[in-house]
Amino acid sequence: MTDVTSAKSARRPHHWRRDLVELAAMFTAVAVADTVAKLIGHTPDGPFLLIASAATLAATAAFHTWWARRHSHAPPATKTAAALDQRADTDGMDQDGPRETALWRMRTTAQDTPGSLAALCAALASLDVDILTLQTHPLADGTVDEFLLRAPASLQAHQLAREIARAGGSGTWTERADAHDLVDAPTRVLHLATRTALDTAELPLALRQLLGRCTIRSRPALSPTGRSTGEMPPVEGVLEETVMHLRDPNGGAITVERAYLPFTPTEFARARALVDLDARLGPRVPRSQDVLTLPEGNEITVRRADQDDLEAAVAMHERCSEHTLRLRYHGPIQDADRYLNHLLSPRFGRTLAVETASGRLVALGHLLWDGEETEVALLVEDEWQRRGIGSQLLGRLVDLAAEADCGSVYAVTQASNTAMVAAMRGLRLPLDYQIEEGTLVVTARLDAAPVRSRSHLGQSRQTGWTEQAER
Repeated sequence: MTDVTSAKSARRPHHWRRDLVELAAMFTAVAVADTVAKLIGHTPDGPFLLIASAATLAATAAFHTWWARRHSHAPPATKTAAALDQRADTDGMDQDGPRETALWRMRTTAQDTPGSLAALCAALASLDVDILTLQTHPLADGTVDEFLLRAPASLQAHQLAREIARAGGSGTWTERADAHDLVDAPTRVLHLATRTALDTAELPLALRQLLGRCTIRSRPALSPTGRSTGEMPPVEGVLEETVMHLRDPNGGAITVERAYLPFTPTEFARARALVDLDARLGPRVPRSQDVLTLPEGNEITVRRADQDDLEAAVAMHERCSEHTLRLRYHGPIQDADRYLNHLLSPRFGRTLAVETASGRLVALGHLLWDGEETEVALLVEDEWQRRGIGSQLLGRLVDLAAEADCGSVYAVTQASNTAMVAAMRGLRLPLDYQIEEGTLVVTARLDAAPVRSRSHLGQSRQTGWTEQAER
């Protein structure tokens, strides 16, 4: 009944015929009660019968009240808005307060038959697990279902896998998720496509975030010595269970490997679409730059570099001493142009260049993707050393690694390279040291590294420096 109808009923006056009917019913009830009392009351056992009848009625009313409270039923299917709001408010609550939950990512293979997905959902419901998102990956002989779940914190992975197996799932894989996984798949793919479109160096990172925990390696078509590597898959790529080979638009191949979970045709198609987008857009590197003023007053510019800077980078190498090059490359360097062409390629990482006001290149910093790890490397021309340029480059490279969600960065140098060790210590991050036969590997963990800048290359880290960002 609507509010309008209720208001009309409240204003409706009582009719005099209704009052007459009520009075007639009351007199009839009194007459019946008097007749029954006279018939039973004048018998020898009449008073006892009346008392027994009253006790029976009272007992019946008490039993009905107890039964209704113990076996209360759900309200009718039609619920009011207030009832729905109350249910929403109590969702995720237990009798003692908010329920502790955990996010899980789960993937399982089921038969492509009617009711198979319903069986999986029923198994999850029996564990009090809420399904947040669901993706299906069709296969030739079944379907891979990928879930994002909110489960009770006490639920263990083996319990979840056991119930799914009973419901018909096979090859079940589970992994703890976090708040980042709450973004739906189309939004995440669009975000990765945007990052790839803005910067060609983002393709390996976008593939890693698209496909989960995996190892990505770029194989050039030619080795640094000029020999063919034979790494040239067909244009459509190759999918081999846990490995996919994609043709690199810059030449060579991109190999993606995930040992713990086979790739599905849907994932393969998404990866190919990202690579195709990169190929259509061609080489592109953001041209943002920072103008810094050294403590002595000289201005330098820090910017992204690519293979267009090869000639200037080779000229800088020719001006560096053998000692400086040996510290950087751990030995004499030959065919510097071929090595630099590889290092400057956005496919293998990101490179920052430092140039003077006259346009002379005086330093290079590399952030190189190495499978699941990330390497940093620095080279500063002899004349410009001991001015804090290396620390500035290293800090910006760490910022880029943190933005790319890298867990750590490592630097390979010689134990005698005190300048590089001091720069790594200057990051004020947890460091791990490994040394073997004079080669030192310093690893910085980025768990506690705040991303200081997303709008440009970074912030000054040394007292006395000033900075002006340019676009």
